[in-house]
Amino acid sequence: MLSENTKIKMYKTIIYPVVLYGFETWSPTLTEERRPSVFARRVLRRIFGSKRDQETEECRKLHDEELNDLYCSSIVILLVKSRRMI
Repeated sequence: MLSENTKIKMYKTIIYPVVLYGFETWSPTLTEERRPSVFARRVLRRIFGSKRDQETEECRKLHDEELNDLYCSSIVILLVKSRRMI
């Protein structure tokens, strides 16, 4: 089993650049602009796993704010738009 640090390194070096490259090659519509960010959050949720709720003692998915606290990722669409401006 891989550690979280290894998974994050793989995400940064393999997955994220592929998503950015794929996203830069087409002109997305407004509804398609959300897809890379949704994908990034889904991958990060898989990496960090679920969280046990202290009140109900049940496992639940991490909220977006909790993901941002664990891993400060930039919003994919802003990164792509900034690259297109250069």
